[in-house]
Amino acid sequence: MVGRVSQVQDGRVRAEFRLWDVVLNKQVTGQQFTTASANWRRVGHIIADQVWEKLTLEKGYFDSRVVFIDETGPKQKRVKRLAIMDQDGFNIRMLSQGGELVLTPRFSPTSQEITYMSYAGAQPRVVLFNIESGQRQVVGDFPGMTFAPRFSPDGQRVVMSLQQEGDSSILEMDLRSRQMRRLTQGRAIDTGPCYSPDGRQIVFESDREGRQALYVMASDGGAPRRLSMGEGRYSTPVWSPRGDYIAFTKQTSGSFLIGVMRTDGSGERILTEGYHNEGPTWAPNGRFLMFFREAQGANGGPRIYSIDLTGRNERVIRTPSFASDPAWSPLLR
Repeated sequence: MVGRVSQVQDGRVRAEFRLWDVVLNKQVTGQQFTTASANWRRVGHIIADQVWEKLTLEKGYFDSRVVFIDETGPKQKRVKRLAIMDQDGFNIRMLSQGGELVLTPRFSPTSQEITYMSYAGAQPRVVLFNIESGQRQVVGDFPGMTFAPRFSPDGQRVVMSLQQEGDSSILEMDLRSRQMRRLTQGRAIDTGPCYSPDGRQIVFESDREGRQALYVMASDGGAPRRLSMGEGRYSTPVWSPRGDYIAFTKQTSGSFLIGVMRTDGSGERILTEGYHNEGPTWAPNGRFLMFFREAQGANGGPRIYSIDLTGRNERVIRTPSFASDPAWSPLLR
């Protein structure tokens, strides 16, 4: 691969590259970009995605963003703000000012829109936020405790759990009509739902058989089928965008593990373990994950890490403050 960057007369930046097959002695791909100098990092990400796709025959993940919770202040009195960054930790921008508690941001698969939990006083709300316009919209106020809303693959619905009278059920809301539909019944604690990429199934965590495990059901609320059969407590399941794996958190013997399993529950593999790992999220190409890890001690706090699907190349994503609960966007273009 060869390339160069130059500045044109109006102050903009011109970047060009060519990828060569040296065996066949021919150009595989190449392109030229001219843009404002402030966009030079994004141009680099777009080029990296093109090279990745030609070399691996799979979509890249470089031109994407991650929304997360920025945490500042003493451990017992943290200020939590909604924030966004490029997938490599650069271009961090705050999306909220810390006046209210925000939790569990999740990206729409179809647009630059997120859903998250907001607590104004003791009142939990589900909020939609458009990153481009900055417009916020309250989906609903929910008595009791509401957990981790996630979008459907078409971006038209969200699925969440709602706690009432000690139990927690999975509910789905149509974002256009605001109509709610209850998907699970009974006296269990069902939470952490996530759609499959085709929207036909939902994976979630439940203690319905006595121990916290992962289950899958049809998205219309059919009979759940247990997935996880190993020792320990399973939580925070997330379906891969490719549809081939489900990532999860597992707690066993005092350790918190991040792992993956096939969608039928087979082939469980642990990718990493630590004092307190939680909240896996998939890159848009389904080949990398991010999660957050809490450090021990009175001055400890959470940091975001990335790791590839083989369990290699674990690295911390540098942020100016503590950071938790990452959620990866789809590709920007």
